[in-house]
Amino acid sequence: MEKIKAMGMNTVSFYSHWGYHAPTNDTLDFETGAHDIGRIYEIAKNLGLFVHARPGPYINAETSAGGMPLWLTTGEYGALRDNATVFTGAWRPYMSKVEEITAPFQVTNNGTVILYQIENEFPNQWSNVEEKIPRPVPIAYMETLFENAQSNGIVVPLTHNMPNRQAKAWSIDYDTAGARGNVHIYGLDNYPTCWSCIPSDCSTSNPSFTLMDYTAHFNEVSPKQPSMMPEFQGGALNPWDGPAEGCEAKTDESFVNFYYRDNVAQRVTILGLYMIHGGTNWGWIGAPFVPTSYGYSAAIAENRTIGSKYYEIKSLALFTRAAKDLTKTDIVGNSTSYTDNEAITTIELRNPDTDAGFYAIRHTDPTSSDEQSLRLSVRTSAGNFTVPIVSGNDKMSLNGHVAKILVTDFNYGRMNLVYSTAEVLTYGIFDSQPILVLWVFNGEGGEFFIEGATSGKVVGGDASKVQFVKPEKGLIANFKDQTGMTVVTTNEGARVLLMDRDTAHLFWVPALTTDPTVPVDQVAFVQGPHLVRGAQLEGSVISIRGDSNETKRIEVFAAKQAKTIRWNGKRLKTQRTNWGSLTAEIGGPEVFETPKLGTWRVQDSLIERHTNYSDSGLAWVDADDMETSSQYDDATKPYLYSNQYGFHNGVHLWRGYFNGTADVVYLEVQGGIAHGWTAWLNGKFIGSFLGDLSSSTGAKEFSFPNETVSDKQNVLLVMQDITGHDQGSGSLNIRGIVNATLLNSESGFSSWKVAGTAGGATGSFLDPVRTHYNEGGLRAERLGWHLPGFDDSRWPKKSPGDGFTGAGVRFYRTHLPLDTPAGHDVALSVKLNFDSDETSNSFRGYIYINGYQYGRYYPYLNDAMNTFPAPPGVWNYNGDNVIGLAIWNQEEKEVKCDLEVKVEYVLASSLDVKFDGTYLRPGWDEKRLLYT
Repeated sequence: MEKIKAMGMNTVSFYSHWGYHAPTNDTLDFETGAHDIGRIYEIAKNLGLFVHARPGPYINAETSAGGMPLWLTTGEYGALRDNATVFTGAWRPYMSKVEEITAPFQVTNNGTVILYQIENEFPNQWSNVEEKIPRPVPIAYMETLFENAQSNGIVVPLTHNMPNRQAKAWSIDYDTAGARGNVHIYGLDNYPTCWSCIPSDCSTSNPSFTLMDYTAHFNEVSPKQPSMMPEFQGGALNPWDGPAEGCEAKTDESFVNFYYRDNVAQRVTILGLYMIHGGTNWGWIGAPFVPTSYGYSAAIAENRTIGSKYYEIKSLALFTRAAKDLTKTDIVGNSTSYTDNEAITTIELRNPDTDAGFYAIRHTDPTSSDEQSLRLSVRTSAGNFTVPIVSGNDKMSLNGHVAKILVTDFNYGRMNLVYSTAEVLTYGIFDSQPILVLWVFNGEGGEFFIEGATSGKVVGGDASKVQFVKPEKGLIANFKDQTGMTVVTTNEGARVLLMDRDTAHLFWVPALTTDPTVPVDQVAFVQGPHLVRGAQLEGSVISIRGDSNETKRIEVFAAKQAKTIRWNGKRLKTQRTNWGSLTAEIGGPEVFETPKLGTWRVQDSLIERHTNYSDSGLAWVDADDMETSSQYDDATKPYLYSNQYGFHNGVHLWRGYFNGTADVVYLEVQGGIAHGWTAWLNGKFIGSFLGDLSSSTGAKEFSFPNETVSDKQNVLLVMQDITGHDQGSGSLNIRGIVNATLLNSESGFSSWKVAGTAGGATGSFLDPVRTHYNEGGLRAERLGWHLPGFDDSRWPKKSPGDGFTGAGVRFYRTHLPLDTPAGHDVALSVKLNFDSDETSNSFRGYIYINGYQYGRYYPYLNDAMNTFPAPPGVWNYNGDNVIGLAIWNQEEKEVKCDLEVKVEYVLASSLDVKFDGTYLRPGWDEKRLLYT
């Protein structure tokens, strides 16, 4: 959230997850571990960020069942997302609790919540959109959600977001039929280059850098409301079969520069980026998305890295934060006639109150990336100009997939920028004097006109590249081949900072206030560091907090009272420049290398396959239901639907008994896209469904070897992997065994038992902090072998790199001591490696870090997607860390892999990653032994 604030954002948007907070239908948890959403509001308030709260009940978000609790998936609550009494009774306690927590934090209570979303991607208002024929049931559902929020004290605008432009739902402007169910602010989602790294996942995706007409859409659907896009493409998720590193190039800094400026040009005034931080998913889902990672190629990566994309967003966000006139504009022109080059199109925006102008220029063919030169005709208070006007042969250029937003009559403090061919980055007021910051692409020049100024001087940088001209109403400065930072002063006492793109990327504007609107006289300017997290001015000391990746010069612009820079608590030897800024040197990070892993130990995690195993304990329940609430009732009986028995996540174990002989079993198992399963008869492996990416169901027929079948009691063990529940109405798709049929058997199966997450059958889950989403029914999980504090000292010593042969599951456990250097942020990931030429890829790996399942590795489907970051709090940077690895061999061949802990980055930082996060890492206790 500090990084979000630092990049110029004024609002943070977050989903809260009904299923995460409601493990059972009579339980709500907003207290343990990370469940306290009130802390998000508190942190946002302290940082000066507004909040757009988005609690659901349905959130989609590529999570299991779209964030709805998995106890809904049994079918006993009927159709989901409608107005039936049973479903209303399910969601109301959760939504009411979120609203109870949220209400005191609203901006109307001097808080920070400015918008509140009810429902998500629910396009069901109309049975016929154009004829506006309403659907009563969805409308009643939305009205109940609306009334519930308001009755619980939510007074800020209620919002919704539409996943496409066709549905036109829930906008009071569009609802001329009086259908009802509308929210205060309509929103539209858009992902112009496909939300997935695999373009074929999106039937409506367009070629790169093609544009859509949002203006016409909002004019039709919500003309009296702010044009809001709660989700605009911030990256793309990476499916199971996606590229190893995601698809960052697809939404890189060029995408950001071009598309986000186009949104501004189309008068989008509420722009939410999805995602801005690609944190790891808590849930796993079935069709159609199924990411192995939610890194999302986001500006703040899953491992918390920032780079050029982050900096490019910052360049636009700082401008929009300072350009208050952008909040009210009209489109007054859109054509190729603004310039002397028809290859360039310009959209002109004007503020009707101040007459401030904004000229958005781009290639007429938006897919073009060639270099074009141009002069732009602008209307200003000082007259009409075709710019640039100095040095007649000079022109502006557009080179590559870029756009620019240029200003006229841009007031900054007491000064007026008549026009500029360089983009405004920001401005600030220091001791009543303004500092304007302009930037251009590397190697380019620019020109600006300041009203009322009569002389100018270059006091920092290369004066030979700057030329001043004095027209009647002010001062024009023309600069060429900008490199680094140039400082210009005028006779008015104002300063102008000119920067190339690289310099602008490392230019920061930390607020000296917690006011999210960030008044321009309550900021500091900081140039140089990798990241600036915050600043504070106390007496003669300007204290800066941030991250450094190297030893380098820092430059700070602040009020004259500031005479010394303190960087991350350390006073620096500070000098003042001729242009009034303060400079000093900050140090880089220390060298840190990950300590070596401790001794690996191993244990068999699938003794349940043997005939002499007893399934009489608490771990197991009788799977004997002859009736089901599910709409999918065409299955062999008893129904072997895991959700009916209280098990929803991860691995499930099924033990089926039959007497006498049989020679074939037909199994049809449903677990979601990329799921897999393996079967043993009387302890002997009989076959596997390895998994594929085309179906949620895997069906196989296996013959029994003669020597495997007993003429008395036989036990069939089926181990299946649940990759989560589908989203939307697909949430009701069952998980479990659809068909289990013995061929050439007189009696068939006599009974079944099932095991899953410890405590799931009774709703008494053992780990409320990590939640029921964290573990399934593996013996290692039920008994807590993945948790800190479990005693593995009697286990044999063996590493996953030693490998093993034979279908089954081995659980490996080791320790990683960490003592990272104080004052440093260290990002760590776990990486699995195996040699496909040496061993089989028919295995599944499950990674646990201090008890948290933070990675699934399915090399049969994608062997390159093998690196899994985890954040501070999951890692203990100041002590022992337990790393667990379950290897499920789905064939008899040898499997082996190596695990390494990878250092993603080391930064000198104000972020305290060594905080006491013990409460997030509860340890093993003896209750686990009941589930053997």
